[in-house]
Amino acid sequence: MNREEAYHLTLDAIAKMQWNVAMILEAKAAEAEKVRNWLCTHITNDTYEAHNDQLSTCIQWNEQNIEVLDGLTKLCNGLSRNMKAILNPDTEESEGMNSMFGGYDMGERER
Repeated sequence: MNREEAYHLTLDAIAKMQWNVAMILEAKAAEAEKVRNWLCTHITNDTYEAHNDQLSTCIQWNEQNIEVLDGLTKLCNGLSRNMKAILNPDTEESEGMNSMFGGYDMGERER
């Protein structure tokens, strides 16, 4: 397998991962809508004795969503850096990526 084929396979894998991230975000949006509807109908002033308990229930769910979104953001940033290194190997940022690809100079072509 030459370098161009390896880059093509890598970009294909990145595209598939981006598709999966999009599917995860779509599912999280549907879940968030269901939870919002549930919270609006079931979490009322009569449900909890103290307002702090009511807020802590909502905050716990929001913290879980923030953790998922933070993880997906970090994943997408990593994928973006890899794509930049493959598509534009002449930038300074891609020089740091050379170590990820076995120390090869990304600007060199196979002869």
